[in-house]
Amino acid sequence: MAHVPKNASIPMRDGVSPSCVALPRMRVAPWPTLLDFLAERLPRVPRTEWLQRMQAGEVVGDDGLPLPPEAPYENGARVYYWRALPQEPVIPFEETVVFQDEHLVVADKPHFLPVTPGGRYVQQSLLVRLKRRLNLPNLSPLHRIDRETAGLVVFSVRPQDRDAYQRLFRERHIAKTYEAIAPAAPHLAWPQTRRSHILECEDAFYKMREAAPHEGLPDNSETHIHLLEQRGPWARYRLEPVSGKRHQLRVHLNGLGLPMAGDQFYPVVRRAPGEAEDFTNPLRLLAQAIAFTDPVTGAPRRFESARCLRWPDAP
Repeated sequence: MAHVPKNASIPMRDGVSPSCVALPRMRVAPWPTLLDFLAERLPRVPRTEWLQRMQAGEVVGDDGLPLPPEAPYENGARVYYWRALPQEPVIPFEETVVFQDEHLVVADKPHFLPVTPGGRYVQQSLLVRLKRRLNLPNLSPLHRIDRETAGLVVFSVRPQDRDAYQRLFRERHIAKTYEAIAPAAPHLAWPQTRRSHILECEDAFYKMREAAPHEGLPDNSETHIHLLEQRGPWARYRLEPVSGKRHQLRVHLNGLGLPMAGDQFYPVVRRAPGEAEDFTNPLRLLAQAIAFTDPVTGAPRRFESARCLRWPDAP
């Protein structure tokens, strides 16, 4: 319901763009009021909260005017609201903007900050922070990195440019470089290329796994791995993904017997989604650099993160 065309004149509020709901056209609508419809069809927000939002003027029509709780249900009408959470954990780390022009924004994200709103986070997401800070209501991420990962994220500023930039990622015309800290492996020859078939774990939707050889699945992921330096039992690696599967870098290093320092999911789950964060032990994974030829301007682009991974304490 939230993916209907939006009225561009409905502004964002506090960095959050409006969500749009189109009311179904029905011969006889079972909802006397708009409040009845919202409470039944969008039940993740309790009826009492919808009531409070409408009383506060936070639900509006296509004309931008507030819709009161007693507003009748109208076939085909479009209704707008702004996603909000009554309580939201604060992420006590700040992003930096490393580049901005009329087409692109490149941000250097801290660990623990999600790229887009979801679950427990709305205001505490990189997208909303940047929209609010830069006053760019049409800002849109061109790719994602995990909430646990730090480093570079590229955003499109103008809707008319978005498809050209997204095509770069779809067609793999982007060179991405990551760094990770994981156990040292003097018994392995470097560099390594890891290829495998990555799929979702059957018993944990938030984890991925590599298919076993007997499953007969073709490779769908590839990562080039280089050893950069070693300090005692730990080493820093450069990772160059060719494909972009979910958790690919974490899964590939773990498949070599080298789980990343601070990884809460691999090889075993130490903190499930929704549990309290341990800000003192971040995942040692950094989106360090990204390079491409700009499809809009034709200029070569290369951006590097200013962040450095902290070496873990010796065991």
